[in-house]
Amino acid sequence: MLMSRLLAPTLREVPAEAEIPSHRLMLRAGLIRKSASGIYTYLPLGLKVLQKIMQIIREEMNAAGGQELLLPIIQPAELWFATGRWDDYGAEMFKLKDRHDRQFCLGPTHEEIITALAKAEISSYRQMPLLLYQIQNKYRDEIRPRFGVIRGREFIMKDLYSFDQDEAGLEESYRKMYDAYTRIFTRCGLDTRPVDADPGAIGGSGTHEFMVLADSGEAELVICQSCDYAANVEIAPAAACPGTGEEPRPMEAVETPAMHTVDQVTEFLQVPASKLIKTLLYLADGQPVAVLVRGDHECNEVKLKRYLGCTTLELADEATIAEVSQGPKGFTGPVGLQVRLIADHSVMNMTNAVTGANRKDTHLINVNPGRDFTTEEVADLRVVTVEDPCPKCQGKLQLCRGIEVGQVFKLGTKYSAALKATFTDENGEERPIVMGCYGIGVSRTMAAIIEQNYDEDGIIWPMSVAPYQVVIVPIKYNEEEQRAVADELERNLTAAGISVVLDDRDERPGVKFKDADLIGFPIRITIGPKGLAAGNVEISRRDGSFREDVKLEQATEVVVNLVQEAMGALEPK
Repeated sequence: MLMSRLLAPTLREVPAEAEIPSHRLMLRAGLIRKSASGIYTYLPLGLKVLQKIMQIIREEMNAAGGQELLLPIIQPAELWFATGRWDDYGAEMFKLKDRHDRQFCLGPTHEEIITALAKAEISSYRQMPLLLYQIQNKYRDEIRPRFGVIRGREFIMKDLYSFDQDEAGLEESYRKMYDAYTRIFTRCGLDTRPVDADPGAIGGSGTHEFMVLADSGEAELVICQSCDYAANVEIAPAAACPGTGEEPRPMEAVETPAMHTVDQVTEFLQVPASKLIKTLLYLADGQPVAVLVRGDHECNEVKLKRYLGCTTLELADEATIAEVSQGPKGFTGPVGLQVRLIADHSVMNMTNAVTGANRKDTHLINVNPGRDFTTEEVADLRVVTVEDPCPKCQGKLQLCRGIEVGQVFKLGTKYSAALKATFTDENGEERPIVMGCYGIGVSRTMAAIIEQNYDEDGIIWPMSVAPYQVVIVPIKYNEEEQRAVADELERNLTAAGISVVLDDRDERPGVKFKDADLIGFPIRITIGPKGLAAGNVEISRRDGSFREDVKLEQATEVVVNLVQEAMGALEPK
């Protein structure tokens, strides 16, 4: 490919809209262009990277026994009504009607429609296990699209679905996919960490997210410094904090004028945040519920939602707070509160705590759970902190951020039971199919690769996913000797199976070098008059690990060896 023919509109300025390195570099290197909020056009270089990631995915899915198909993007609403997810997805789902007023959606995911296919085509245990996958666009109307293709409204996903006759079969399919995902991300040059996670709207009994550790990640993770434990903070268990052993003192009311927040109250009363009980009023499926957490802890709404088993959960508005507590926002407390009360387990070990008094400008001090208020509903409802021990080995935890690039789910019979997708077992009995689903964000994986592989000059692509493996940069292509050498090298490398760009542009060398570094071609061959005078070309790797003057007759062999070495380093051990 000649650089003069390649649509690769590089930018020197950093786009103002880009918040993180991958977004900035994908725009600057000419990989993508924004079409609308959360919607992008993939230019030739970006599409080539996507295609290489897809090829790796296909190879590993096929090796694991997967069969590729293609499901429709437009899905009939009745399937989603049957599983109860039409309303669960809420405003994130793009909904539409056809000319006959029938309801459809643009697929945010494909569990329903693949289950309908299984219902029609699977009738016997002899047809399972079965692994079906596709690579296709998905659509979710994100409330706040951001970070380029990491959180978009249109994105490319690989989703595979497993169909088994029992839980043992599901475990085997799940392990196959778990191992295949490990291989895929290794081959893409990514350092990933599988973490325990919440299944969210997908549902099911168990799930792992594959996370790329990166400061720009949206997900907050907790990992152990001593063992392999890792989890999304949404589900990481938090220990019950021990009591202080104080003697309970008499409860009393104190004036706290205009003190609404934890910081304001604790500073005014000169007590640590750990002595305060926060009373948070929520509406769960429209019904009020009060949740108690310690002042220095945060309520974990994913845990709370799972505990309540509700579909919708939101903080109560000021009118609801006033109606339930008989006081204004910022002064709610558990003493005398006439509403369902749920406490985090650390709250019940507190002594002489501070709470709101359910009236304006007033708090209670020396509040003691069990004496001054009671509840039979106690659970782990808070976000884990670094002060908590590892639930696996009791070691020290640390918090970090990650980008989710893949997730594997054990669905069980959630969808097959709802859609009546059954099979006949070896005893002639009818049973629901046991399912799993397994997704990889293809476009998000491309961005995550950049987040782990860049420097101040641009992208540093792993060899396996680079749009082109080699760029040939003659200092002056219109100089006859340089052009002849460049053309010959391009022919030889292409014949050897290497993907090559030849920068034939009439540009200054500095411009060519800057573009080569920005785009991130793994290997650069520089052809100049001084080198040619000695019969040499300069070969260098973008990651800085190799830079040598090489005899022209050896250049093709050296480059092929460098490519093969780099590809071999990405093979799973």
